[in-house]
Amino acid sequence: MTLTLPDHDDPATLTPSQARALFRAGLVRPTAGWALGRTQANLIIVPRDWAEDVRLFAERNPAPCPVLEVVTDPGSPASALAPGADLRTDVPLYRVWENGERTAEPTDVLDVWRDDLVSFLIGCSFTFESALLAAGIPLRHIAERRNVAMYVTDRPCTPAGRMHGPLVVSMRPVPEPLVATAVAITARMPAVHGAPVHVGDPSALGIADLAQPDFGDPVEVKSGEVPVFWACGVTPQAALMASRPPFAITHAPGHMLITDALDTDYLTGHDGP
Repeated sequence: MTLTLPDHDDPATLTPSQARALFRAGLVRPTAGWALGRTQANLIIVPRDWAEDVRLFAERNPAPCPVLEVVTDPGSPASALAPGADLRTDVPLYRVWENGERTAEPTDVLDVWRDDLVSFLIGCSFTFESALLAAGIPLRHIAERRNVAMYVTDRPCTPAGRMHGPLVVSMRPVPEPLVATAVAITARMPAVHGAPVHVGDPSALGIADLAQPDFGDPVEVKSGEVPVFWACGVTPQAALMASRPPFAITHAPGHMLITDALDTDYLTGHDGP
């Protein structure tokens, strides 16, 4: 069956529930630019006996691992940030891990779900993209309907319990005159990674070739543009790969849970709706 967007082809105008219904039905797309203005989240799901390690790792590494929600009732597939959503079906693409090795990349995880699983929703840099666009900062991966480029760096995260691993970053080319604006805007959103961790030369992060991202799709950095790097919510996924828990479920990079929360909810100084 071929799945299409309802009534139009602009995913930015979908409601979160419309987007989740499409993914539940089997549509697989990166979610950058979808339901614009609504918060997207990375998903980390581990057995209860690993949950404290993940929580402490996130606490010690808040830039790449800002926790938006913890589903503390083991086995529950519900999220307070996405009423009516099912964490087992409403992400466009999942990854299943055993002992740090990816064993499957399904469109739902109903057949591997367990009663002892604890879910973490981690902030995503897609959340600040609506603010960047509103400020006139172009985002090439959205314009080209591609996944954002993500890279494993040579910077280690602070370990916690059994969890350890490298910092992962996402990269967006920004016109040089707008770099300061991009930094200022994202600095006001620390719950979704905040200000960039690096601006400019990728080799300072141990990145050898921007054309070869570790996750996502490459995008061209044109003349007059500067590569800008933000901490990325794929970091805890890289830590799971390094730490090798016996079982875990994550989203596939760039294929996020779209929540009902507003991006502006995570803007410092915002008083709420």
